[in-house]
Amino acid sequence: MPEDGATRDRDTIPTNLRLLYILEEVARAGSPVTPTALAEATGLHRTTTHRLLATAEQEGFLQRHVDGRSYAPGRRLRQLAGNTLSSQRIRTERLAIMEALAEEVGETCNLAAPGSHGMIYLDRVETHWPLRIQLPIGTQVPFHCTASGKMYLSALRADRLDRLLARLALDRQTPRTITDRRALRAELARTRARGYSTDDEEFMEGMAAVAVAVRDSEGRLLSTLSIHAPLQRHSIDSLVGQLPRLHEAAARLEELLTN
Repeated sequence: MPEDGATRDRDTIPTNLRLLYILEEVARAGSPVTPTALAEATGLHRTTTHRLLATAEQEGFLQRHVDGRSYAPGRRLRQLAGNTLSSQRIRTERLAIMEALAEEVGETCNLAAPGSHGMIYLDRVETHWPLRIQLPIGTQVPFHCTASGKMYLSALRADRLDRLLARLALDRQTPRTITDRRALRAELARTRARGYSTDDEEFMEGMAAVAVAVRDSEGRLLSTLSIHAPLQRHSIDSLVGQLPRLHEAAARLEELLTN
C-alpha cells in the first residue's frame, strides 16, 4: 500500500515482490478486493495484477469471492498467517501472557482464530485442576455456540454476517444452543455492544466461557482470547467478573502482535 496516498512507481517494483504487494493489500483490506482496486492500491499494471491474481488463486494463496470478481485470502495465505503468529519468539511471549492469565483466574485460557467452518484453537494454557475440558490445539469449534465464535461473528460487517449466517448450519449441541437466526442476531448485537461474548452451556453441557477480541493495528478482530470452566467452579456471572483480567491480557497480546 503506498504510504500517505502516494502512487508507487510501478516500474521500480522488483518482479519478485509484486505478488507480495498483492497479498499484502488483500490481507490489509480485510474484505474481498477487486483487481481494479488492487491495481490502483499497488501501482501495478492491470494486466500484471490479473496475471498475479490468477497465479495466487491457482496456488491457493487467494480465493475468488462469491461475487466472482473480487479476491480474499485463500487457504495457504491463512496458513501462512497462522504460522507467522506461531513463530517461536512470538509464541513464547504469547504463552507467557496466557500462562499469567490462567494462573490469575485459575482456569484454562484459549487463543482462537476464525477458520473456514469454525474457530480454530491456536494456543491454550490448561488449568491445574484435575477436572478440565479437553479441547487441544487445532480443535475447530462452531461459530454460533461458542464464546470465541460469537465474538468473531459480532465483529463482522453486516453484509458479511448476512452471507455467513445464510449458509451457516446452526446445529444444536446442547439444549441451550441458539439455533434460531433471529435470536442469534440479537445475541450478536448484545455481544457487539458490551464488548465480550459468553457461552452458557451452549456448546457443551456443564461448561461456561467468556471471550474478548484480540485486534490488529486497524482495530479489526484478529483472534479471540477466552477462558472456560466447568460450572462446578464457575458460573457465567463469575467468569464475567474476570473480564478486567481478560481484557488486560488481550491488550498485551495486541501490543505483542502489532509491534
